[in-house]
Amino acid sequence: MAKYDLITVGRAAVDFNANEINRPMEETMTFTKYVGGSPANVAIGTAKLGLNVGMVTKISDDQHGNFVKDYMKKFDVDTRHFYRDKEGRKIGLTFTEIKSPEDCSILMYRDNVADLYLHADEIDEEYIKNTDSILVSGTALSQSPSREAIFRAVNIAKENGVEIIFELDYRPYTWQTDPEKNIYMMKIAEQADIVLGTRDEFNVLEGDKGFSDEESVKHLFEHSPRLIVIKHGVKGSKAFTSEGDVIHGKAYKTEVLKTFGAGDSFASGFIYAIKHNKEIEEALKYGSAAASIVVSKHSSSEAMPTVQEIEDLINKHEG
Repeated sequence: MAKYDLITVGRAAVDFNANEINRPMEETMTFTKYVGGSPANVAIGTAKLGLNVGMVTKISDDQHGNFVKDYMKKFDVDTRHFYRDKEGRKIGLTFTEIKSPEDCSILMYRDNVADLYLHADEIDEEYIKNTDSILVSGTALSQSPSREAIFRAVNIAKENGVEIIFELDYRPYTWQTDPEKNIYMMKIAEQADIVLGTRDEFNVLEGDKGFSDEESVKHLFEHSPRLIVIKHGVKGSKAFTSEGDVIHGKAYKTEVLKTFGAGDSFASGFIYAIKHNKEIEEALKYGSAAASIVVSKHSSSEAMPTVQEIEDLINKHEG
């Protein structure tokens, strides 16, 4: 049996979330520090839900790198494959602005960051073979050598029957050209077993061709995916199976503090439910409930909910 339920590969970063709510960043003077980055958030989120989780990433060889690694160890994420950048590169930093629930923004510093210098030879074949699933994200494909590292991880998984989950996680900051986005993100999406993303992220994947959800999944189902989830924010989500099923999921209403963090928490809840053999409709509920909880809290990683919190929220709305 595989030792890990999930191994995430890619970005680990530091988030500085504004303490002063309803103010523009220009006037914000204090921030609280958290771990960030989509694969890191999902690793923390699924570990808090009880899955056995590892991660492969490259971090800065400094205090911020120490913070990220120590923080993730606290949640029992396996960090043995956290590599230190020895060439002076720093970890990615994200500053958030929370003007209102409807008006949130993020300011990312991602030039020459450590996680984009994860090399293909730092992907350990035995480590990838020793898990049920890997999760990779679109951001890691934006630049070499991280791009080649992701392809190596996916190829190893493919050859060894390890499930591949692709969270689109589109961030424009480090992509150089539009064709790159389409080529590399689509190539991984075609090899994945499960693809998760927002409608806007699927538009990027497809080159902004204005496809409908049905048109988007038609192409991918000609390849490896068996399950595709397209999220529509407050309108809910739709899951499509390769057998032709379409399952609708609703968003749970909450008192929203900020909008970021929803995607990673949705992925965490959804993956947990799928791993516990719940029906897809139920898995969408777990994802939506987790997202609802996180957008009501100040952080993303720190706010990742427990199973009890997710099930309490579902029961509250469904009961």
